[in-house]
Amino acid sequence: MKIVIPGGTGQVGTLLARSFHARGDEVVVLSRSPSTTPWRTVPWDAATVGPWAHELKGADVVINLAGRNVNCRSTPENRRAIIDSRVFSTRAVGAAIARAAQPPRIWLQASTATIYAHRYDAPNDEATGIIGGSEPDAPASWRFSIEVARAWEQAALATHTPHTRTVLLRSAMVMSPDRGGIFDTLLRLVRFGLGGPAGDGRQYVSWLHDEDFVRAIDWLIARDDLSGPVNLAAPNPLPYGAFMRALRRAWGIPIGLPATRWMVELGAWLLRTESELPLKSRRVVPVRLLESGFVFHWPTWPEAAQELCHRWRRGSPQPTPQQA
Repeated sequence: MKIVIPGGTGQVGTLLARSFHARGDEVVVLSRSPSTTPWRTVPWDAATVGPWAHELKGADVVINLAGRNVNCRSTPENRRAIIDSRVFSTRAVGAAIARAAQPPRIWLQASTATIYAHRYDAPNDEATGIIGGSEPDAPASWRFSIEVARAWEQAALATHTPHTRTVLLRSAMVMSPDRGGIFDTLLRLVRFGLGGPAGDGRQYVSWLHDEDFVRAIDWLIARDDLSGPVNLAAPNPLPYGAFMRALRRAWGIPIGLPATRWMVELGAWLLRTESELPLKSRRVVPVRLLESGFVFHWPTWPEAAQELCHRWRRGSPQPTPQQA
């Protein structure tokens, strides 16, 4: 297959490009700052249709991951850049697909599980999940992430691409041992003795092992009956306190200092990020994947954490052979 990945230079894009390239697919990554990689990288401005659109001719799949990192302070300038980077790039990809003489058969468009409401009472699936933005117990500052997710998805749905199936990837945090990723960040807390509960520790963590993420993408490419929003998350989210306890056990550290809410707020300010990242309860379940027959290799966090810690220690980004 020929697979085009706009914005594919980050952790998630590299996971996919690495996997597709290893099995012999033709991989083209669109980047504002092309670099030397085992696969081809092509420049684009992530905002307008340009020469890069020729790469869509004969492509089987487009996986648009473009968007500025949200791990920053929510200043007016950063907010505008976060929304614009997602909306403009998605519109450009949609316009290029609509104009293509031989459009790809599937467009996988990045979204986020953060679109769902902050809640403890019940999980959010694609059919009955509550879209966030009006929760009485969530800070008003958290509503921005919902606005971003809504605008991101609407930019994709507003484009008329009748010959291309569109899937919105409402992804939870993808856990891989790659340095600089979310798992690496959480593990650093554990290694420094700080991996205890944050806030009250009851907020749910939705996560996805990197192997299952790649497998789910392959599944969505192959299944012509799946379109629209699809939750990409392991089927067993768990409270933050239990999540970090399992990670400590996997690493072999018995205790982790807790962080009260004010400590999280202070730490977020010092790190130039937002407290929503650790404190929002993201209880998301992948009902559409499960109903379509997808089987997770890593459905529960304790086992997934052990495997990820093993690979982190080995410095290997690839899943262990016996689990692949």
